[in-house]
Amino acid sequence: MHRRLIVPSALAGSLLLAIPASAASFTPGAPGIGDSYYPASGNGGYDVSHYDLRLKYQPATDLLEGTATILATPTQDLSRFNLDLGLEVSEIRVNGRKAGFATSGDHELEVTPATPLRRNTPISVVVRYAGKPSEFRIDGWSAWARTPDGGVAAQEPESAVWWFPSNDHPLDKATFDVSVLVPDGHQAISNGVLRSQSSRLGWTRFNWRSHKPQATYLATLAVGRFDITTGRTANGLPVLNAYSKDLGDNAGAARASIERTTEVAEWLESVYGPYPFNSLGGYVPNVTSGFALETQTRPFYSPRQFANGANVSVVVHELAHQWYGDSVSVRDWKDIWINEGFARYSQWLWSEKEGEGTAQELADHVYASRTAEDPFWTVRPGDPGAENQFHVAVYDRGAWALQALRNEIGDERFFAVLKGWPQEFAYGNAGVSDFVRYAERVSGKRLAGLFDTWLYQPSKPAAAAVPAAPGPATRSTAPSAEPAPPKSWKEIAATNTVHDHGARPGH
Repeated sequence: MHRRLIVPSALAGSLLLAIPASAASFTPGAPGIGDSYYPASGNGGYDVSHYDLRLKYQPATDLLEGTATILATPTQDLSRFNLDLGLEVSEIRVNGRKAGFATSGDHELEVTPATPLRRNTPISVVVRYAGKPSEFRIDGWSAWARTPDGGVAAQEPESAVWWFPSNDHPLDKATFDVSVLVPDGHQAISNGVLRSQSSRLGWTRFNWRSHKPQATYLATLAVGRFDITTGRTANGLPVLNAYSKDLGDNAGAARASIERTTEVAEWLESVYGPYPFNSLGGYVPNVTSGFALETQTRPFYSPRQFANGANVSVVVHELAHQWYGDSVSVRDWKDIWINEGFARYSQWLWSEKEGEGTAQELADHVYASRTAEDPFWTVRPGDPGAENQFHVAVYDRGAWALQALRNEIGDERFFAVLKGWPQEFAYGNAGVSDFVRYAERVSGKRLAGLFDTWLYQPSKPAAAAVPAAPGPATRSTAPSAEPAPPKSWKEIAATNTVHDHGARPGH
């Protein structure tokens, strides 16, 4: 733990005089937002509405310089508040006036404004900062990846602290403008729509905008040399995909997969309803990691996802997150099943559509392939613990829970639940209990026992608890299903059991 206090000289002599007599009613915002897995994540006392990030990045040295303007509203009378950032801060202004600040812990930034902040009165916060993101670590772990031609910010459950100050938890979502200056010949990739691009004096500036609420970990930045393809969906949404120029043997398979983004998104709309954002695409930088991540509107894919050939299944997974995880985000990180169980089940539905094994067959395979003694069954997808947040059981057993729900309430109501949920909680937050209540309301059935069996019991469900699939005479298919003989189980399992990202070790 370290602590450094900076009080601007102009502020030091007047701070006490500036505080009104009623200052006793003003209290510090909490240093954490209250997450059950990560108590230090996020902050209390205010709600952010918009981030404006103006950045300059030098790939040769990994130096990032930034000015962040944060628009927020206090939710209490604040004497001070916290931000999350790992880089070095040189100045902070609140409502135009210099503020004092102190750093503590790994990435806590305590901000003391010149005058206390009243509840429900909008504020602006300007933070000037700089540093080399690759040199910042939390418990030896980094969400920033250096590449041969730049750097990438893409990780879960944290990545923002490596490149911008924020209230770093999915509970506080906001819109974003990200403007990045990079040397000519490089590109800067981020979320949303590329609003403009201009060059001057050997530098090129890229201006990106995300106009719908976005969790901070879903904000991404990639600087490098990319081949970029663009297009539009049938209803006019812009599509932008970016591929590092040095992907080697994986280049063809990556393009063959990600260039099907529009097709996959259109199919997912038949399952989950209208696509929730105004742009889509994906990017593949030259990183050594093996995961993919649902960064909003523009998922991140590591080259290793395509090492064995085209992998449309992972594109399905990350695009399904745009509804389940991005538009509807977790309320608490223990609710991770809302993200991963649904994204995995989307892969099973795609397999069913493509005639490569039905969702029921894949569920049966998961059940049969693991003995009762397998530790897989001790992980509870509905509350797996931080150490198991991205365990394969959250994905596969979590998807089984949805197949069990499908068998229990029938296809018509099941797909009504899948499509209605993202509209019910669009651009907000929700948890497992919210989904259970919603499914009960739509289906008209009591489902607590079913979800308890598949999401919370630390053991393999008995055979009697495994719901039988409806027979051919009564069973309908998922939207756009096209029956055909399934592939071998080994081939299907290899396609559908890839983790899509990795968590911070020990966090």
